[in-house]
Amino acid sequence: MLRSLYCLLFFGLLFATPFSATAQTKKPAASKEFSWVNPIPARLQHERLEHHTFTSPSMKQDVGYCIYLPEAYGQAKNARFPVIYYLHGGRPGSETKSIQLVSIIDEHINAGTIPPMIYVFVNGGPVSHYNMPNRPEAQGADVFVEELIPHIDATYRTVAKREGRGIEGFSQGGRGTTRIMFRHPELFVSAAPGGSGYATEKRISENDGFENPKLQFGPGDNTWDLARAAAKGSRELPRILVHVGTKDFNFEANLEYMDLLEELNIPFEKLIVPDVPHSAKGIYEKEGLVLLKFHAENFRKSGAIK
Repeated sequence: MLRSLYCLLFFGLLFATPFSATAQTKKPAASKEFSWVNPIPARLQHERLEHHTFTSPSMKQDVGYCIYLPEAYGQAKNARFPVIYYLHGGRPGSETKSIQLVSIIDEHINAGTIPPMIYVFVNGGPVSHYNMPNRPEAQGADVFVEELIPHIDATYRTVAKREGRGIEGFSQGGRGTTRIMFRHPELFVSAAPGGSGYATEKRISENDGFENPKLQFGPGDNTWDLARAAAKGSRELPRILVHVGTKDFNFEANLEYMDLLEELNIPFEKLIVPDVPHSAKGIYEKEGLVLLKFHAENFRKSGAIK
């Protein structure tokens, strides 16, 4: 009996030790490093999609962006085109994060269901689409609004005014779209935030700018406070379309935010897509044409396109 007990103890230690050692020495997965310049991966190349950089006046370094130019851009040498600025999800993300949408956009434009439009895919900075207090290298919102938009208007044949600009984004980019459309309504005639983390934005609003104990944003720089401020102001807001999938983990928070907009009497439209999870591509595969037509209709009403 005693010998059997020793054998059990020996084999128990023999097989337990490697698993215990493995558990103690396993390293956590490394977080993705941020870069202001991210070339297009080979698998996402598209004949109408280009990657370029411009030198940021504030940071004195190159910033990347991707730009979709419809076929008509090369054919009509004197024509100007409206622009939709697309804000990626993720933190950090990059200018290549959402470019898988290009094939869907190009298909609809080529089919003639919507007029030709330019899409610009933005790099949102180290903390996507936010301006971070006391971090000069992390002013993603200002780099976009104050530097990228003027660069695009100076470099390409855009309709370089409010009537010819739309803004759209998903997830973290939906949060950014919402904040920027309220901060800069003079820049955009059309805004379509999607899959936004409005619950996180509400937490920031209720906790003195803290998203968590280690991350604090500037006063009032959240979608809830900015909506309240916009409702009290007199500036004309862009036409707004909030979109989300019913299986998105942010679905309930989006419904709550829509309730807020209604309470504030801020006009908006909604696009709720059945059975789609937290996926910009999933939204575009099912209802991308609705989003594209939304922007196109706004451009037409404003006179940017015929």
